[in-house]
Amino acid sequence: MRPIVTLLTDFGTADGYVAELKGVLLALAPESQLVDASHEVPPHDVESARLALARYWRRYPAGTVHLVVVDPGVGSARRALAVASRDLFLVGPDNGALSPALLLPGARVVSLPVPPQASPTFHGRDVFAPAAARLAAGAPLESLGRPCDDPLIRRTPEAHRLPDGGVRGEVIAVDRFGNLVTNLIARRDGGVEVAGRHVPLARTYADAPPGALLALTGSSGLVEIALRDGSAARELGVVRGAPVILRQRD
Repeated sequence: MRPIVTLLTDFGTADGYVAELKGVLLALAPESQLVDASHEVPPHDVESARLALARYWRRYPAGTVHLVVVDPGVGSARRALAVASRDLFLVGPDNGALSPALLLPGARVVSLPVPPQASPTFHGRDVFAPAAARLAAGAPLESLGRPCDDPLIRRTPEAHRLPDGGVRGEVIAVDRFGNLVTNLIARRDGGVEVAGRHVPLARTYADAPPGALLALTGSSGLVEIALRDGSAARELGVVRGAPVILRQRD
């Protein structure tokens, strides 16, 4: 099977940066199959990159290389990493974006060298893409750099139980539909409180009439707040970090 390399960036597609990455990958690993995970991560938003990567990285066949270039610290002292985790590989900056793979037991990590000729503003092209290509071509992880035992790891904030039995969480992401993804898990009927509104829990979007707010367990297993046929974020004026309280019936 042709080796797969996925790309997750905040580059957009207007300026040619993604094409440069792909040129390097195909020049060094011409048999590789390139998959665009997304190039629409909000600029410099490492947390959005982490959450996006968490959705898909383990869905791919063994040997897949996930290249992540959301790198506001490019050119600084932050390290460049390559990771092997669950028979998959990841390459990207040491800023927490690769945390979904780093959190699993047995993950192996190396720190990549930065060639003297590398542009200090484009490590995606000059450091990460060449490393991803080498992995796709079959190079052992340990041949790419020195072992790293303290990579930066980001974690989703934990929800907390309140004295009255509710659970206080927060919005951790807003998707392109305007759905508010929280760090809450619902196991029974009830609802959530957000921005001064009570929003009932439902099973699916179609359970609410057009224009109504609802909360449901999304495909990630987390509670999401949605507006049927609209944007809950716009309706509620809510952004990432907003508090949400889960109330469930006994």
